Amino acid sequence: MPSTLAPFNRKGALITELLVIICLALVPLFVTFPYRVNIFLSWEGAYRISQGQIPYKDFGLPLGYGFWLMPALFFKLFGPQLISLVKAQVFMNILAGLSFRYILQSLNVRPAIRVLSVLLFVLSYSFFNFWPWYNQTVIVYELIGLAFLFRFLMGPGGKLRYVFLFLAAAFTFLSFFTKQDGGGLALLLALALLGYNAFVTKRWLDVPVFLAFYGLVAAAFIVPLLPYGFGYWFNHGQAPHNSRLSLYDILSEIMGASQWIKFYFVMVVVCLAPVFPDWKGFLVKREAMLFTLLTLGILVEAAIFQVTSYTPPDNNIFFHAFAFAFIASRLSEQLHLQLERWGAFTLTAALVLLWWSGSFWKYLDRIVARIVPHEQVIAGKASATTVDSSSYAIYNPQISATGENVVSRNNFMLNTDTTDVPVEKWIFSDLWAFEKIYMPPSTVEGMKRLMAMPVVKEKKEALKLLNMTELTPLAQAMPYQLETGSDYPLWYHLGVGMFNRQLEMFSNKVKNHHYDVVLYEYAPGNNNFFPFALRYELQQHYRKVDEFLAPRRPTNAIIEVFVAK
Repeated sequence: MPSTLAPFNRKGALITELLVIICLALVPLFVTFPYRVNIFLSWEGAYRISQGQIPYKDFGLPLGYGFWLMPALFFKLFGPQLISLVKAQVFMNILAGLSFRYILQSLNVRPAIRVLSVLLFVLSYSFFNFWPWYNQTVIVYELIGLAFLFRFLMGPGGKLRYVFLFLAAAFTFLSFFTKQDGGGLALLLALALLGYNAFVTKRWLDVPVFLAFYGLVAAAFIVPLLPYGFGYWFNHGQAPHNSRLSLYDILSEIMGASQWIKFYFVMVVVCLAPVFPDWKGFLVKREAMLFTLLTLGILVEAAIFQVTSYTPPDNNIFFHAFAFAFIASRLSEQLHLQLERWGAFTLTAALVLLWWSGSFWKYLDRIVARIVPHEQVIAGKASATTVDSSSYAIYNPQISATGENVVSRNNFMLNTDTTDVPVEKWIFSDLWAFEKIYMPPSTVEGMKRLMAMPVVKEKKEALKLLNMTELTPLAQAMPYQLETGSDYPLWYHLGVGMFNRQLEMFSNKVKNHHYDVVLYEYAPGNNNFFPFALRYELQQHYRKVDEFLAPRRPTNAIIEVFVAK
């Protein structure tokens, strides 16, 4: 196709992709955030490693520590603030976008489709991932590993290419050492791609060399940890851990839901229908087959990952951009679509933006709400004189300007939660570790009272404090000495981050009044998110002196402050 028709030559496509990847990744640096549920875990792991603590020796966790490496580095660079976690995630999002782009480039995806796919990848997966979380980091490391793997598969020959195979193995292991399920699936996908390539090229040694590199990196990470109870902590599905790999759950989720995954699978089959009569010929088309295996492998991985890593519920949506790139490439070839033309490209990009408008609509909504007319109501204003005004306001919380009751999609169900604090009423704390992070006023005031307690002021760094809450950055703000030991859990979710052995240890310490102060988060709706049994022991052996809201939404948990009787 003549270059005069193409808005994206190699240089133009690269510049556009970099602008999309980098500019959208940088957006979180210019906004403030409400306190993120579960982010306490990211902060404490990064803080401990940045302070020189060694995983499994100084604290235990049922994962590898790959997830905390980048946040710990950013704590070293910018300090142990919550906002430093956002900066680490900005960098991870850039790495993810660049890796995805390079994978498509290695497969010779046409520039226009590649740019559209990069735009979709950013909008559908990385743009709203402001905070680091291991269920996302495991995929980022996988993407980096796949990028190096495709450099090995599709790049120039020579011995230097094995450097890229080593890097592919290293990041694939790092994915596994971040989260076992996603990392294990990443390894299987890499082996499938390598196995096919070896079958076509007859380079059979590539697979064992990759496995040897993988084993070498694994040994370098794991062997030094063996003396510290690594086999107990690292979740292989053995006792006391519970395996999440359930064939029934996977089948139930796929057949009962997974609409997008099934849709993409059907579309992939439809796009491949023309090659079925000559499937043997297609089998030896290396580039096309690698693209097909990659797309199907990503769909299978997403189908399993959504079951084994079920929170948050949208952590597996990395598959959209891969499926789009494959389907768009096949259809444009079969239907002779000229997406390189300015008009066709602009229209398609607009459709992609419309498709994933939810990613950026919450920012535009604040502006649109001021411009576009919409229903205005006056809360609790009654014009009827024949009814009691107080009861009218209670049972009719939204009244129109004419005095009539308003029932709409926004209020047809009434919120009876009297403890809820809307996010717009949250406030900032003066504590450095919480800079740019707002929380319920009760939480902020509760932290002030905690830090003003006589025992806290008197003992200072000698304070023995058990912080069994989501406010782990208090370790920097107060400060107090973090407990360490190979049997000390990084977090306290019973059956997930700690087990009965650790519960017994904490119970005995409480019975013996080991701690000066204990902060316990009571979240009755969460299954032993913080062990309920320990709260019982605290009620028996300690005295509760304060309580305030935990920094979550909805505000359905409280933080209780106990001191020794």
